[in-house]
Amino acid sequence: MTAPTPTQTGGRFTFADWEEQPVGADSTAAPRLARATVINSFSGAIEAPGTSCSYTIAYTGETSGTYAGLELLSGAVDGRAGTFVLEERGDFDSSGTRCRFEVVPGSGTGELSGLSGSGGFDHRHGEQSVAYTFTYTLDTP
Repeated sequence: MTAPTPTQTGGRFTFADWEEQPVGADSTAAPRLARATVINSFSGAIEAPGTSCSYTIAYTGETSGTYAGLELLSGAVDGRAGTFVLEERGDFDSSGTRCRFEVVPGSGTGELSGLSGSGGFDHRHGEQSVAYTFTYTLDTP
Protein backbone atom coordinates (compact mmCIF):
# COMPACT_ATOMS: atom_id res chain seq x y z
CA MET A 1 0.00 0.00 0.00
CA THR A 2 1.37 3.42 -0.98
CA ALA A 3 1.34 6.33 1.45
CA PRO A 4 -0.96 9.19 0.42
CA THR A 5 0.72 12.15 -1.29
CA PRO A 6 0.73 15.28 0.90
CA THR A 7 -1.44 18.15 -0.32
CA GLN A 8 -0.02 21.67 0.14
CA THR A 9 -2.68 24.31 0.46
CA GLY A 10 -3.69 27.43 2.34
CA GLY A 11 -6.12 30.25 2.79
CA ARG A 12 -6.92 33.02 5.25
CA PHE A 13 -8.56 33.42 8.64
CA THR A 14 -9.87 36.27 10.75
CA PHE A 15 -10.20 36.66 14.51
CA ALA A 16 -13.92 36.82 15.21
CA ASP A 17 -13.56 37.13 19.00
CA TRP A 18 -10.76 37.16 21.62
CA GLU A 19 -11.44 37.02 25.38
CA GLU A 20 -8.41 36.97 27.69
CA GLN A 21 -8.33 36.42 31.46
CA PRO A 22 -5.30 36.64 33.80
CA VAL A 23 -4.14 33.54 35.68
CA GLY A 24 -2.70 34.03 39.17
CA ALA A 25 -2.57 36.86 41.66
CA ASP A 26 -0.21 39.33 39.94
CA SER A 27 -1.58 39.93 36.47
CA THR A 28 0.54 42.99 35.65
CA ALA A 29 4.20 41.98 36.06
CA ALA A 30 6.12 39.69 33.69
CA PRO A 31 6.40 36.83 33.66
CA ARG A 32 2.68 36.24 33.93
CA LEU A 33 0.08 33.81 32.62
CA ALA A 34 -3.24 34.31 30.90
CA ARG A 35 -5.96 32.21 29.32
CA ALA A 36 -7.71 33.17 26.11
CA THR A 37 -10.77 31.82 24.35
CA VAL A 38 -10.88 32.69 20.68
CA ILE A 39 -13.25 32.28 17.76
CA ASN A 40 -11.68 32.29 14.30
CA SER A 41 -13.23 32.11 10.86
CA PHE A 42 -11.28 30.16 8.20
CA SER A 43 -11.64 30.37 4.43
CA GLY A 44 -9.73 28.80 1.57
CA ALA A 45 -8.69 25.16 1.79
CA ILE A 46 -10.08 25.04 5.33
CA GLU A 47 -13.66 26.29 5.49
CA ALA A 48 -14.66 26.70 9.15
CA PRO A 49 -16.90 29.69 9.90
CA GLY A 50 -16.61 29.64 13.71
CA THR A 51 -13.88 27.67 15.48
CA SER A 52 -13.49 27.06 19.20
CA CYS A 53 -10.00 27.78 20.49
CA SER A 54 -8.36 27.90 23.92
CA TYR A 55 -4.84 29.24 24.57
CA THR A 56 -2.55 29.43 27.57
CA ILE A 57 -0.26 32.45 27.22
CA ALA A 58 3.03 33.12 29.00
CA TYR A 59 3.93 36.81 28.86
CA THR A 60 7.71 37.25 29.20
CA GLY A 61 7.52 41.01 28.64
CA GLU A 62 4.95 43.74 28.09
CA THR A 63 4.30 42.68 24.48
CA SER A 64 6.21 39.41 24.13
CA GLY A 65 5.77 35.78 25.09
CA THR A 66 4.75 32.31 24.00
CA TYR A 67 1.49 30.41 23.82
CA ALA A 68 0.05 26.95 23.30
CA GLY A 69 -3.50 25.88 22.60
CA LEU A 70 -6.05 23.67 20.93
CA GLU A 71 -8.52 24.68 18.24
CA LEU A 72 -11.64 22.72 17.22
CA LEU A 73 -12.58 23.24 13.58
CA SER A 74 -15.92 22.11 12.14
CA GLY A 75 -16.41 22.53 8.42
CA ALA A 76 -14.45 21.18 5.48
CA VAL A 77 -10.96 20.71 4.07
CA ASP A 78 -10.89 20.98 0.27
CA GLY A 79 -14.61 20.14 0.19
CA ARG A 80 -14.47 17.14 2.57
CA ALA A 81 -16.79 17.72 5.54
CA GLY A 82 -15.94 16.91 9.15
CA THR A 83 -14.35 18.11 12.35
CA PHE A 84 -10.75 18.05 13.58
CA VAL A 85 -8.50 19.57 16.25
CA LEU A 86 -5.29 21.56 15.79
CA GLU A 87 -2.56 21.71 18.44
CA GLU A 88 -0.95 25.15 18.20
CA ARG A 89 2.31 26.63 19.53
CA GLY A 90 3.73 30.05 18.90
CA ASP A 91 5.40 33.20 20.06
CA PHE A 92 4.70 36.91 19.77
CA ASP A 93 6.40 40.27 20.15
CA SER A 94 5.68 43.89 19.28
CA SER A 95 5.83 43.12 15.54
CA GLY A 96 3.42 40.17 15.42
CA THR A 97 2.70 36.51 16.07
CA ARG A 98 4.17 33.32 14.68
CA CYS A 99 2.36 30.00 14.99
CA ARG A 100 2.92 26.40 13.95
CA PHE A 101 0.17 23.81 14.25
CA GLU A 102 -0.45 20.09 13.80
CA VAL A 103 -3.62 18.04 13.45
CA VAL A 104 -4.20 16.06 16.67
CA PRO A 105 -3.91 12.39 15.65
CA GLY A 106 -7.29 10.62 15.58
CA SER A 107 -9.32 13.85 15.85
CA GLY A 108 -10.74 13.84 12.31
CA THR A 109 -14.41 12.91 11.89
CA GLY A 110 -16.71 12.36 8.92
CA GLU A 111 -14.91 12.71 5.59
CA LEU A 112 -11.87 13.98 7.52
CA SER A 113 -11.34 10.70 9.37
CA GLY A 114 -7.66 9.82 8.95
CA LEU A 115 -6.59 13.47 8.52
CA SER A 116 -3.02 14.36 9.48
CA GLY A 117 -1.04 17.45 8.71
CA SER A 118 0.67 20.62 9.83
CA GLY A 119 0.93 24.27 8.96
CA GLY A 120 1.28 27.73 10.33
CA PHE A 121 1.00 31.45 9.94
CA ASP A 122 2.87 34.69 10.54
CA HIS A 123 0.61 37.57 11.60
CA ARG A 124 1.71 41.21 11.61
CA HIS A 125 -0.11 43.46 14.07
CA GLY A 126 -2.81 45.45 12.32
CA GLU A 127 -3.64 42.80 9.71
CA GLN A 128 -7.35 42.00 9.67
CA SER A 129 -6.95 38.79 7.64
CA VAL A 130 -4.12 36.30 8.18
CA ALA A 131 -2.69 33.94 5.53
CA TYR A 132 -2.06 30.34 6.65
CA THR A 133 -0.38 27.33 5.06
CA PHE A 134 -1.54 23.75 5.56
CA THR A 135 0.03 20.52 4.31
CA TYR A 136 -2.05 17.41 4.91
CA THR A 137 -2.71 13.80 4.02
CA LEU A 138 -5.96 11.94 4.30
CA ASP A 139 -5.78 8.19 4.89
CA THR A 140 -8.90 6.64 3.43
CA PRO A 141 -9.94 3.05 4.06
